Amino acid sequence: MTAKTDLSSTPDSLPSSPLIHDSRTLPRWSPWAFLGGSLVVATGLLALIGTPTPTGVALLGAVFFAISLTAYSARVEGRRHATDRFATTLVTAAFGAAMVPLVSLLWTVLANGLPMLTASFLTSDMVGVYGDIQGGVLHAIVGTLVITAWATVISVPVGIMTAVYLVEYGRGALARGITFFVDVMTGIPSIVAGLFAFSLFTIVFGPAYRAGIMGAAALALLMTPVVIRSVEEMLRLVPNELREAALALGVPKWLVIVKVVLRTAVAGIVTGVMLAIARVIGETAPLLLTVGYVAQVNADVFNGRMTTLPVYAYREWSQGRVGVDRAWGAALVLILIVMLLNLVARLVSKYLAPKAKP
Repeated sequence: MTAKTDLSSTPDSLPSSPLIHDSRTLPRWSPWAFLGGSLVVATGLLALIGTPTPTGVALLGAVFFAISLTAYSARVEGRRHATDRFATTLVTAAFGAAMVPLVSLLWTVLANGLPMLTASFLTSDMVGVYGDIQGGVLHAIVGTLVITAWATVISVPVGIMTAVYLVEYGRGALARGITFFVDVMTGIPSIVAGLFAFSLFTIVFGPAYRAGIMGAAALALLMTPVVIRSVEEMLRLVPNELREAALALGVPKWLVIVKVVLRTAVAGIVTGVMLAIARVIGETAPLLLTVGYVAQVNADVFNGRMTTLPVYAYREWSQGRVGVDRAWGAALVLILIVMLLNLVARLVSKYLAPKAKP
């Protein structure tokens, strides 16, 4: 004797709806429909209370969207799919919240700095500029590129070789000590690096010495732990089978590291170096202590003061009036330089990365 099945408890007994497919899954456009409805409801409720604002509508609409979509998905698709949709909603909301300050920052810099981005601004310096005269940023661009390049030359070889030692050779107390001090150096304030470089060059060359190499040394002190950490992680991702295969062929270990390990991890190494450059290219405090400010172009890193874009922006902002506009222009130029360096780094890593043979 067969028992009767209660069809009223099955999903097939649910009333038909344009939001439900035959397979009892919500269509792809349903989240957008719930999002639009949630924003409308949020706008209406805030209008009853007072004047609706974009921020209030977005926050209240997000809450309504998460509750309504999850509840309807649980009824139609089941608890498992509803949980997945709720988690997706949280992740998307977190991404949107993280993008708000980034987009706001870029929009503000573009709106204020784009009018200053002229040929005259990019090709002139501040010699003879007083009051509301236009002035330029060429000397700050040259100083930023020269000091950052020298900081990279100092820190990248040291960082890569230290990371190679920690991954390939380091054992015992020495490796643990290096790792500890690298972790400590990662968190030191930038002003401490500037004081260290200032004290070092003052002791060696005297209190009157000022040169771009002082700022490069301070930035290199900040870059080195970032390079070490990022390169170390990239080297650990290289499979040990590659090392063992090369060693089995009789290749010396140093050549295995150069030709196999570093070549395999070159894309990640370049990315780590670019992260370190982005970490220091906007520093102001150590450069104020070491290289100061000068109104003309100086490309000699070993003689005389130099100006960088962050220091230039800080000085012009403190003067007010048209100096504020020049500060926004310098900020936009700095962002464009960082973006250009990242594009070049991606091209270099793509070119140097090992190619998979068909």
